[in-house]
Amino acid sequence: MAADAPTGVAFELKGRMAPFTVLEVLTAQVDAVLGQLDARLAQAPDFFAGMPLVVAPAEAVSLDGAGLEALVTGLRERALLPVAAAGLSAETAATAGLGLIRNLEAPRAAGNRARRRGNDATAAAGAARVVTQPVRSGQQVYARGGDLVVTAPVSAGAELMADGHVHVYDTLRGRALAGVQGDENARIFCRSLKAELIAIAGHYRLSDQIDAGLRDAPAMAWLRDGELEINAL
Repeated sequence: MAADAPTGVAFELKGRMAPFTVLEVLTAQVDAVLGQLDARLAQAPDFFAGMPLVVAPAEAVSLDGAGLEALVTGLRERALLPVAAAGLSAETAATAGLGLIRNLEAPRAAGNRARRRGNDATAAAGAARVVTQPVRSGQQVYARGGDLVVTAPVSAGAELMADGHVHVYDTLRGRALAGVQGDENARIFCRSLKAELIAIAGHYRLSDQIDAGLRDAPAMAWLRDGELEINAL
C-alpha cells in the first residue's frame, strides 16, 4: 500500500553557496593527473576521502568527453567525489554525469574582495570556542562562526576546524584548518608546530612540505596573494 502523502511542504530549494575544492586540470593526459594525485593522496588519505570536487580544466587544456569520463572514473575509484565541471560545455559535463558551474572565477573574485574589505570581520563575528583539555587522536573540534582557541596539546590524528582563526597555545599535531567557510584572512597560530596538515580557506600544506626549520617551533600560517605562508613567531 502506498504511503500517505505528506500534509506539509516536502522540500525547499535554497540558494546557498557551499565551499568546494577545485581540481584545476593542467594537462589533458589523464594518467599523469591521476598518477600525481595518487602521490598526494598517499600523504593524507583520510583528509581527501569523500571530498567534493569541481573539475576545471585550465584555459589552455582541451579536455573532451572521453577524457573527462576517464578522469571522473579515476577520481571516484580514489574515493573522491566529483560533482560538477567548470569551463566546459553542458553536454561535455553531462557525459561524465557532472553538473556545470558557470562563471566559477567571478563569484570567487567578488568574495575575495568582500573578505578583504571585511578585514577579519568574519572571524570577529562569532564568539571564540575555547578548549582547555587535550584534543585526542580521532577527535574533531569545530568553532563555527568564530575562532578556535586550544590551550592544551593536540594529538596526531586529531582535527581542529574554525571559520575564523585557530590558536594553539601548546603543541599542534594532527590537522588544523582555519577559514573553512572561505575566509582568506584567517590565520593559524601555534606554540610548537608538528602538524600533519594545515589549511586556510582550502589552501593546504602537508607535513613534508613544511620547512624543517619551523618544526617544533612557534609559528603562524597565513595567506598571501592566495599562497599559504608559514613563518616563525
